[in-house]
Amino acid sequence: MNILTIDSSPFSDQKPGTSGLRKKVHVFQKNHYLENFVQSIFDTLQADQSGPGLSGQTLVVGGDGRFYNKQAIQIILKMAAANGIKRVLVGQNGIFSTPAASHVIRKYQAMGGLVLSASHNPGGPNADFGIKYNISNGGPAPEKYTNAFYQRSLEINQYKILDHADVDIDQTGHQQLGEMQVEVIDSVTDYAELMASLFDFSAISQAIQDGSLTFRFDAMNAVTGPYASTILVKQLGASEESVMRATPQEDFGGCHPDPNLVHARELAEMMLQDQAPTLGAASDGDGDRNMIVGRQAYVNPSDSLAILAANAQYIPGYQQGISGVARSMPTSRAVDRVAKALGVECYETPTGWKFFGNLLDAGKITLCGEESFGSGSNHVREKDGLWAVLFWLNILAAQKKPVKTIVEEHWRTYGRDYYSRHDYEAVDSGIADNLFNALIDRLPELPGQTFNDYTVATADEFSYLDPVDGSISEHQGVRVIFENDSRIIFRLSGTGTEGATLRIYLEQYEPNSSKHQLDPQQVLAELIEIAETLCQIKQLTGCSEPSVIT
Repeated sequence: MNILTIDSSPFSDQKPGTSGLRKKVHVFQKNHYLENFVQSIFDTLQADQSGPGLSGQTLVVGGDGRFYNKQAIQIILKMAAANGIKRVLVGQNGIFSTPAASHVIRKYQAMGGLVLSASHNPGGPNADFGIKYNISNGGPAPEKYTNAFYQRSLEINQYKILDHADVDIDQTGHQQLGEMQVEVIDSVTDYAELMASLFDFSAISQAIQDGSLTFRFDAMNAVTGPYASTILVKQLGASEESVMRATPQEDFGGCHPDPNLVHARELAEMMLQDQAPTLGAASDGDGDRNMIVGRQAYVNPSDSLAILAANAQYIPGYQQGISGVARSMPTSRAVDRVAKALGVECYETPTGWKFFGNLLDAGKITLCGEESFGSGSNHVREKDGLWAVLFWLNILAAQKKPVKTIVEEHWRTYGRDYYSRHDYEAVDSGIADNLFNALIDRLPELPGQTFNDYTVATADEFSYLDPVDGSISEHQGVRVIFENDSRIIFRLSGTGTEGATLRIYLEQYEPNSSKHQLDPQQVLAELIEIAETLCQIKQLTGCSEPSVIT
């Protein structure tokens, strides 16, 4: 076994964001760039006195199939062998959806996993790539790890790699790579078994067969295609036409694999028709996000989480009740109202799925979600797009009502949280930082100020005290809360690869059911104006309107 020790120099830009390290493909293709970051992870894990080290351990590796996925896997396998890892589980063809990878880590009691994805970002030679480490509970590495990875990356000067031919990862089976065993497993089987244990496949299948439940699922030429084809078509009996864009492609077929009304336009337009299917749904590049649309009824992701919590009794895996719920701070407070009615706790965390991990492991919550089209439960430690779709299919099969009726009945019971997110993408990073810092400087003077009919009650920069381990996460977004309980949230996103993305979240609660059918943008118009007054993004950036409105 010929282990090479390669000299290298540190890169200064390997600080992980909210979900790993994301850069343009050409950045990862620089000499030593990927290798340095992977070695930084391995070195940190080896030095961690509270962990098992690397020797004799099992690692899970796979990704969403985007460009550079297979090449990166070969590098990681050879480095894992050189660093003393005993076994690596690889998804066939290098494919694992992010939630499936989380499940495989948990099922096979692996030390963790390297998940290769830039999530909902575009793929291809000139587009994006990403890598993140998930710990043994299947969830994204907490900040204490990601900060340590970054610190190690700033000082690293060499990495270890096995001098060996590439491994065949297109066929299932066992292979030897030096002294390390490589086991290529079917990417779908374990995940499909998990879904069958949670949901009433018999009821869903019967509703599909008798024609009372129809749907279209848009896999967006991304990783969920094989999972949807196996579960929705082969196991539940839906037609092949029910799954759109089912074949994963390295560039997602030129599609931007972000499941929203802009990028899943064909599905969105289909669902506006009178003869549209009962349910339309889509997932993203790595399969952890979801969009839900009923016939002429778009379901806001925040509302979707609240409706799942309110209807968990219909799902076999959750019939015993839920222990609690959690949402990211910018997510609307619709689920808070359900939690209050159920008599369970609702936790407010920073954006980033890693913040739900401790709450899930401690049994404090069962369901959790983010406004960015992500929801999940204690079945894995990632958000899970196809899981959410199956949850909705199960509810529809049980209730035998249209999506629109279910949503409107929910609003009548709990009130409606009018909600929208305005994204300004690829903003010059310097301008964005100056804009955000100026806003933070204004926070102490905002309480008591009145903007038309809105008086500021509180204004702060959100920080989070983890109730499980006592860790504190600061600088997690700006909150401006008004006396009528409306909110404006400002946040710089950490998921892009070019410039900065400024997200503005707007929320206004309406308990009066006679006012539940209004256009959210009209209801929120005054808050939109106040947001511009506070941060002056259009004036400072020259943007005439948001890049995306959801």
